[in-house]
Amino acid sequence: MLASTFNLLHFGFKFWGDGSDIAKDAIANITVRSTENFNWTFIFILAVVFYVYWSELKKKNYEAIQAGLALYGVHWLYEIMNAIIGKATGYPLWAVSNQSTSFILLVGVCWELSMMFALAGIISYKMMLGKPDKMFFARGKFKGVSNKLIVALEMALLFALFEAFLAGTTNWSFIWVYKWWGVIPVFITTYVPFFLAANYVPFMEPKKKKWFLIIEWSLVAILLVVLIPLGII
Repeated sequence: MLASTFNLLHFGFKFWGDGSDIAKDAIANITVRSTENFNWTFIFILAVVFYVYWSELKKKNYEAIQAGLALYGVHWLYEIMNAIIGKATGYPLWAVSNQSTSFILLVGVCWELSMMFALAGIISYKMMLGKPDKMFFARGKFKGVSNKLIVALEMALLFALFEAFLAGTTNWSFIWVYKWWGVIPVFITTYVPFFLAANYVPFMEPKKKKWFLIIEWSLVAILLVVLIPLGII
């Protein structure tokens, strides 16, 4: 019945959650870490991500790797938080459907999406075109706006709009339930922090950068190891 309902939905961009029973039912039907839809694209995507990171490592482009890891760690912290919200309130801020993926890691993130975020920080870093400290719109005493900030905002806007597209797909690639959650809060509270991490962490002082990544990934590991066995996420 749920599948037939999907087919009746009109395709298009969706900018806000609608609080509908259809969206709630879609979330209720999510089976996290089920292998029912598993396929070999899982391995291919993993190989692509491995190739990108290994290529950057071979070229000693350590800042690009740090950008990738910084964003990816923030991504995991957000996904864990979203899963906890879903457990506590009944509905996460965002979710993905089994129909749209080969494997769901947490209620709001599938394998394909997570691997994309593994590369998003590197992409954002390279979008600065090797000029992270370049300043734009400088006038008089105003020193201008950093290229790091501009690229972060551009990438955040692009990803927020693409998420609105995913929320409008008929296989519910993205599911928003809450009426107050949509493209604007996604842009401000989610994607802006993601890309600020990617664009600023690589240029921190070495000691601060090191501790940022250590603390970030240690927290991710601890939360996953503790919360998954407890059935919270």
